Amino acid sequence: MSTDLGLVTLLGADAVGQPGQRRFRLFIRSLSGSAITWMEKEQISGLSEALDRSLALITEGQVLRTEARAGGQPFAVQMPTDFPRHPTYEFQAGQIRLNFDESDNYFSLSATPLDVIAESGQEPQVVMREDEALSFSFTRQQAQDLSSTIQYVVAGGRPVCPLCHTPLDGGPHACVKQNGHREILQSGEEEGEDA
Repeated sequence: MSTDLGLVTLLGADAVGQPGQRRFRLFIRSLSGSAITWMEKEQISGLSEALDRSLALITEGQVLRTEARAGGQPFAVQMPTDFPRHPTYEFQAGQIRLNFDESDNYFSLSATPLDVIAESGQEPQVVMREDEALSFSFTRQQAQDLSSTIQYVVAGGRPVCPLCHTPLDGGPHACVKQNGHREILQSGEEEGEDA
């Protein structure tokens, strides 16, 4: 049976771990309970973009996406210290749905838990627990704040190549978009060579 936490009093996002090995999560608290929803980087980034598109449509362009910039974070991007150590719900999100209800002027998000079942000698099975979906509602301002927070959290990871969007690890980078298919070899000038 799906659960509705109602209108949230706390909604945020952060990442746990080192760049390149981070896990992303939404944390939610309402009068009905608390939840942590773990998401893939693409899921949480897509949520931010969907919120921005919806806000731009609803406000007829008055609220537009602001790209995250390195440094100068205007607000905390970590779970508050008073958040329950053992939330009422905690799961990996397999699917998320975002809606906006014009009549009550609230967004609603529904997240469906995902389980991976690995039995000995068999391929892992992915199971969506649709009957255990968790939903909650939040205001336009909370949506705007959440989108900005997600942008800062995602931007805090490894830099990406501006052409192919592959994470850069500090070493040589073979960019498929730059040269087609060959690996780029970096060469430096040998010391002591005459020009």
